[in-house]
Amino acid sequence: MKSILIVIAVTVFALAFALFAGAGSVEVYGVNAFLDCAFVALAVNWLAFIPAAIAQSDKYYDSVGAITYLSVTGFAVYAAWSALGTLDARAIVLAAMVALWCIRLGTFLYIRIKAKGGSDSRFEKIKTRPTRFLVAWTLQALWVILTASAALIAITTTDPHPIGVWFWIGAAVWVAGITIEAVADAQKSKFKSDPENDGDFIDVGLWKWSRHPNYFGEITLWTGILIMAIPVLSGLSWLAVISPLFVTLLLTKISGINLQEKQAQERWGDDPAYREYRRNTPALFPKPPKS
Repeated sequence: MKSILIVIAVTVFALAFALFAGAGSVEVYGVNAFLDCAFVALAVNWLAFIPAAIAQSDKYYDSVGAITYLSVTGFAVYAAWSALGTLDARAIVLAAMVALWCIRLGTFLYIRIKAKGGSDSRFEKIKTRPTRFLVAWTLQALWVILTASAALIAITTTDPHPIGVWFWIGAAVWVAGITIEAVADAQKSKFKSDPENDGDFIDVGLWKWSRHPNYFGEITLWTGILIMAIPVLSGLSWLAVISPLFVTLLLTKISGINLQEKQAQERWGDDPAYREYRRNTPALFPKPPKS
């Protein structure tokens, strides 16, 4: 019963957020397009949950997350095109940015989970309990709705604005963010694939500057998207500022740094080299390493 109540609460929150934040969005089928996007996100994850629960498998969880981003972005583009008859440059670029990010990250996560045998330790205790497993899929839909909110609101706005300085500043921030995230992921994959590094912690490349540079990159790129959306935000659509704030909260306090730091402490906490690395390297915001 507790899990069902959580699913209901998360669903109500997601739809209420989309209803209010999308007040300035075009309408499709008599509903603001951002709210329609929220319905799409929930539907994709609930449908994916059914075979996953039957098979008691989390193998495609991250892949469905990427599909959800693509689905809601595609629907937002469709909604804007249907209502306005055209798409402005900001909407086109934002849609392409979200698609590029989720395809890159989704592919990376799929390859990583496949290399681990198709199982994620996060779901070991819940995938055999359908209602608790459903909570995870519903939360993934909420994750997409909140994270992509700035992009979706800007794409579906009824009042597009010409490209200006905010667009270019945000685009530069986004490019920096996705570059940092992609490079950090590639460096870690290369490090782990080397048998000589078996059992060691990574402290090379960007990982010399930050213990979690990939997370810093992700926070940065969503901040860039919010900056690009600023000119079209007004009234309740300013709720879109939750996008990078939510990503930061998620990656630092819920399912990112806190969990990985705990695992690292358990694994290397007695290693003097790791303790030195931890003392001299910030958890998130990069800092040049000491010579």
